[in-house]
Amino acid sequence: MKIAIAGYGIEGQENFRYWSQWPENELTIVDEKCTGTDIPEGVASLVAPDAFSQLAGFDMVIRTAGLAPRKISTDGKIWSATNEFFEKCPAPIIGVTGSKGKGTTASLIASILEAAGKKVWLVGNIGVPALSVLSQIQAEDIVVYELSSFQLWDIERSPKTAVVLYIETEHLDVHSSMEEYVEAKAHITRFQSADDVLIYNASNLYSSQIAEQSSAQKVGFPSYEAAHVRDGWFYYGQQQLFPLDTVTIPGAHNIDNTLAAIDAVWAYTGDAEDIATGIADFKGLPHRLSLVRAVNGVEYYDDSIATTPTSAIAALRAFADKPKVLILGGSSKGSDFSELAQEITQHDVQVILIGDEAERIAEALQAAQFSNYEIIQDASAEAFTRRAAEIAQPGSVVLLSPAAASFGLFKNYVDRGEQFIAAVNAL
Repeated sequence: MKIAIAGYGIEGQENFRYWSQWPENELTIVDEKCTGTDIPEGVASLVAPDAFSQLAGFDMVIRTAGLAPRKISTDGKIWSATNEFFEKCPAPIIGVTGSKGKGTTASLIASILEAAGKKVWLVGNIGVPALSVLSQIQAEDIVVYELSSFQLWDIERSPKTAVVLYIETEHLDVHSSMEEYVEAKAHITRFQSADDVLIYNASNLYSSQIAEQSSAQKVGFPSYEAAHVRDGWFYYGQQQLFPLDTVTIPGAHNIDNTLAAIDAVWAYTGDAEDIATGIADFKGLPHRLSLVRAVNGVEYYDDSIATTPTSAIAALRAFADKPKVLILGGSSKGSDFSELAQEITQHDVQVILIGDEAERIAEALQAAQFSNYEIIQDASAEAFTRRAAEIAQPGSVVLLSPAAASFGLFKNYVDRGEQFIAAVNAL
């Protein structure tokens, strides 16, 4: 089979490794620009600014997740690692999507199932390429798959259990519109049947709209018929499970993530002790509202994963009773900052603005009649951390919760978080 590996980043390299297992496949690596990664010796390649429009004659084009299907011009089949995994995986799949909280919720689900003695594979957008472990998965295992809109764009199957978290404006630098973004998310339930389950955030408009289209059994959260919180305890229906403080990761949004996780695992274990153990064992993911250290009575939190306004709002509310220094800004994802600006007016907070989005955020703050902000031109982690340390008073919190992407300043949100951690440790 003549196959084009379209995009040769981390996922593209795994795609090449996977499809090169079969000697009869004739592979060509295709990308729009030099990725800095050496193309294997003897392998055909096509690197050009318009490379993805030159793919006639291939039997199959393997699309890397961030490459929009509409950018590919071919007379062959457009396929993806996600489609391949869903077609070949022998085990039931719990798929998790949403604008934010995917990684945390997927990790909570996996932690609970492991506490219940299940063999669990946590894959997908969380960082483990699904195809890299496909050959090891057994029918009695359970797969927890974190799914971005890019992975769901052209999906042809849906998971047994689909989880749709809070959805907001996101990735409009890649998606052509909010409608296209939500439509991609909706594909997680598109091929579900009445035997499958959809768990969704009932308080979110877009998540609820997706549920309306679904043929699956629907469980909105919170729900008194399923997972909810009452009188300081988690419940499932009328069954009391465990106290609220079993959740050790900060933020009210993580209560919602926990409710979604409980709903997702209920078909596999309804044991309150197992669920409580799995939740208590999970201490959070890197760069997600993680305490770096305290310096001179000031706590520094790395929330670099917060690339949307709603996630920055969640971070602010996690420390509602403390004075804060908030570091905002980065590259554009097409976000609307007006709601974040209004939230900021409700807090004792000083704001540091960085990056390409600094002026747009400043305009939103001015419109909300908030003036306690400053723009710094040196957007290095060392500079904005040092400035935050100069402003912060003992007893306050410094939050790197940028509400914007990292590109142009950093390689990605991980690089931004790691540089912030290094800068805090250097104080």
